[in-house]
Amino acid sequence: MKKMLTAAAAAALLSAPMAQAEPVKLNMPSTFPGSLIQLGEAGVKLQDTLNLISGGEVEVKFFEPNALVPPLEIFDAVSNGSVDAGWSVPGYWGSKNSALNLFAAVPFGPSAGEYLAWMWYGGGEDMMNEIYNANGIHSLVCGIIAPEASGWFREEITGPEDLAGLKMRFFGLGAKVMQKLGVDTQLLAGGDIYPALERGTIDATEFSMPAIDLNLGFYNIAKHYYFPGWHQQSTIQELLISKAKWDGMTDQQRGLITTACRANVATQFAEGEAIQSAALKEIEGNGVTIHQWDDSMLDTLRSAWEEVVAEEVAANPDFDKAWTSLSEFREQYTTWKELGYLK
Repeated sequence: MKKMLTAAAAAALLSAPMAQAEPVKLNMPSTFPGSLIQLGEAGVKLQDTLNLISGGEVEVKFFEPNALVPPLEIFDAVSNGSVDAGWSVPGYWGSKNSALNLFAAVPFGPSAGEYLAWMWYGGGEDMMNEIYNANGIHSLVCGIIAPEASGWFREEITGPEDLAGLKMRFFGLGAKVMQKLGVDTQLLAGGDIYPALERGTIDATEFSMPAIDLNLGFYNIAKHYYFPGWHQQSTIQELLISKAKWDGMTDQQRGLITTACRANVATQFAEGEAIQSAALKEIEGNGVTIHQWDDSMLDTLRSAWEEVVAEEVAANPDFDKAWTSLSEFREQYTTWKELGYLK
């Protein structure tokens, strides 16, 4: 009789509908306008991809800058639970912890492939999340762009002395390097740069790669465009998620988000590599002179960077830990780089 009851109970359990996990809904304000090629569009693509492939398990809604929170306040909003998520770049939060700059872009740093190798297989993303988790945030590498330009200037720059006294929008650790050369730097969100240039609040700016800079119209004001982007040879974008929200998800939901981010990295990188030549041609057609820094200028910038590194390492144990990890990874990577790649 007991066996019959057990069998009947088992049959009833098997025929009952399985309990379904609660769908995850993420409101995701962005640091970048959704219309901004690469930087903003990648956030919109992430939204569309997750909403398509998740079958309702994960629903993401992209919000334009200032629609929910100002673009440079996303860290705080995710940290305190005001919003579920955010689309940004770790370097915007360097004032919270200077080590976060190293997970965004590194002066004279790695190319995209080497950078991703460290982040995903060298412990970089885990170290980044040690910092974020302490602030109630989980972050995923969710995009990457290749080299940026190093600046738009109204007048030609012939040497380091021409930089002294300039007011310039500059990002991340590169800003600290420029400060060593006498530049008055400030961090502005993308949408605030053109008005600042137009009004003369800043004299010069850097922002991103040619296709993105073209989209923002800097060529209308500044006619001298400099390469290479010594300060950002590659730049990582991130998806910030409330840690409480992330921890409450199922493995499947977390897997969907992680997989969508990995796909986003690949498509964003490939698109970015495909569209720069046409953008440069259009920029030149608008009367812009394209320059390349000479070796002397790059040596000056590199020396200033080495000073910045020494100061940051001494000031912040988290920076020291991340910098040591990245440096050791790059040192061992050199063997493969020198053997496997054409010079």
